[in-house]
Amino acid sequence: MYSRSNPPSARRRQAAVGRHPWRRLALFALVLSQAGCAVGPDFKSPILPDAAKRGYSESPLPTATASAEQAGPAGASQRLLNGGELPAQWWTLFRSPELDQLIRAALEHNPTLEAAQAALVQTRENYNAASGSLLFPNVNAQLGGGRQRAILAGTNPSEFNVYSATVNVSYTLDLFGGSRRQLEGLMAAADYQRFQTEAAYQTLVANVVTAAVQEASLRGQLQSTRELLKAQEAQLAIVDKQVALGAQARSASLSQGTLVAQTRAQLPPQEKALAQTRNLLATLVGRFPGEGGLPEFRLESLKLPDELPVSLPSDLARQRPDIRASEALLRQASANVGVATANQYPQITLNGSYGTQHTVLPSMDVGNTLWNVTGGLLQPLFNGGALSAKRRAAEAAYRQAEAQYRATVLKGFQNVADSLRAVEADAIALKAQADAESQARESLEVHTRQYKLGGISYLALLDAERSYQQAKIGLIQAQAARYSDTAALFVALGGGWWKQPAAAD
Repeated sequence: MYSRSNPPSARRRQAAVGRHPWRRLALFALVLSQAGCAVGPDFKSPILPDAAKRGYSESPLPTATASAEQAGPAGASQRLLNGGELPAQWWTLFRSPELDQLIRAALEHNPTLEAAQAALVQTRENYNAASGSLLFPNVNAQLGGGRQRAILAGTNPSEFNVYSATVNVSYTLDLFGGSRRQLEGLMAAADYQRFQTEAAYQTLVANVVTAAVQEASLRGQLQSTRELLKAQEAQLAIVDKQVALGAQARSASLSQGTLVAQTRAQLPPQEKALAQTRNLLATLVGRFPGEGGLPEFRLESLKLPDELPVSLPSDLARQRPDIRASEALLRQASANVGVATANQYPQITLNGSYGTQHTVLPSMDVGNTLWNVTGGLLQPLFNGGALSAKRRAAEAAYRQAEAQYRATVLKGFQNVADSLRAVEADAIALKAQADAESQARESLEVHTRQYKLGGISYLALLDAERSYQQAKIGLIQAQAARYSDTAALFVALGGGWWKQPAAAD
């Protein structure tokens, strides 16, 4: 009978291990590799200084921006929600079905984003390949066969077949953690590419939103310029009749004609900029400019988000992809210090093989069992200081990565501070520009009536027309700035990528 503590299956495994020394070698190598220590620094995520946690600016943020109702949808007041979190699809806050459709197309077909995603897969597979070769023994099977001819003294030539089958095992013990540090560095490289991919995702979305707002702005400016040109041409026709009747001097017609020509000269640059913006949108969504099919954007079709979630300063470093990517590079540099340190220590390699060889003679079949177990130790003794220099270089690279990380964090906080200031200033500027446009329009109407009654000179009317033209174009640009800077704030805060179901922190 067999006891429960030593069943037949266990006894068979023990016997098999005893018969195959290479299995002992593999088990022994794995045990030793787990018992080793990893030299070099153990990476810890940097901690933000207290100054960074206090806020994004010296003065407290306002709870809401200024309101300019006369400026239309772009003049709405926006509330700043401190500690709020962005949705993953933050662009939907503009409530534009055309914009949502365009961004979906860009995310599916943009080649730059596809390249970043392929690079991410590459880094992950490089890690998988390295982990398989560094953590586990290399086991290879070798089969061979041949026919030989032997001539022994005093005998006739004899021909026979030789067959062999061998399993070879090789493993370098990771006693000092060099292999584990290499894998740590490769994992950090994969994390870096992951956050670079996320940054490319956010950049693509931001570029589409910005280009759509730019198109809407240019389309509005172009429409305004055409309307103004039509009014000026009508005014020129009136002035020409007055000159023909002798009621006006020839200089009045020339002045109005000059104003018409100046306004007409503004159309080609605006049309060029609009066409180039459309070409940019086509490229962003992975289309050729000549394909067409893109929606047209106007400022009236966009809704300004009325709430702006503002992440806490203490959370910003975990939410911006560029900061996380810089941290991954810092971790990779830390792992490289460990690799350079481990290379200065002894390396122990174990090798083993087990196999059989058969010699098939005409009258018999001779079989042999072959096995061997060997071990080797490599201890660097003299290399001209190369290993020490490589470690110092790795330490310097770590300090460089650390400085670059701090610079990235500072730049990230600056982006948020600038965007918050821009959102606040845009609201004030739009209110002022709306007031200026309203007053310029009213002034033009008054000057036009006075001129018809002969109360003012024609030069005064020209000045009123110029002022209104500038104020109207300025109003459209101020409206577009509110949309663009709102999108810039969302991107500066990280874009809400961590809210994606597939995002794992």
